Amino acid sequence: MTKPRPLRADARRNRQRVLEVAEAVFAGEGLDVPIDEIARRAGLGVGTLYRHFPTKEALFSAIVIGRVERATRHAVALAAGEPGAAFFDLLAFLVAEGAAKKDFVAALAGAGIDVARSVALPRREFRGALAKLLARAQAAGAVRGDVTVEEVLALVVGLFAAIDRHPAGPRARDRLLALVGDGLRPR
Repeated sequence: MTKPRPLRADARRNRQRVLEVAEAVFAGEGLDVPIDEIARRAGLGVGTLYRHFPTKEALFSAIVIGRVERATRHAVALAAGEPGAAFFDLLAFLVAEGAAKKDFVAALAGAGIDVARSVALPRREFRGALAKLLARAQAAGAVRGDVTVEEVLALVVGLFAAIDRHPAGPRARDRLLALVGDGLRPR
């Protein structure tokens, strides 16, 4: 089996441009935007877009993988800090990212385009990084000992929905995050 040839510099730039435009479009307008419109906004031909991403699912999957990988890198970087602060900083990062990118939340919740298979490995890596931060925060007494990674993730997804439905909208984010943080701390 031969390794795929590396992309030419112009092809790498085109791929990156498509990802940037698609990420902004999907985050702001949702997943219903036609792929032809993404190519137009990127200033590229549809054929160029399809060479890199043969389907909308492939394009969206690349965006989601990038976001999960960024969250993992952020979690790993935070692990060098004070355990409790690191855990709660990651929580705030996730809520800020997810509140601004509703398409990402929909994909992870299973609505719309299915990216579950392609995101499986990055999601496992993220969960591992989150588990380490949680365990360190629990060992330091900053987070209740009975909280699991799954519960933390459920709370984060719930915060996205709560922020979306709150009469104050995004302005309520810090207050709602503080309430969840209070519930995660030991009594």
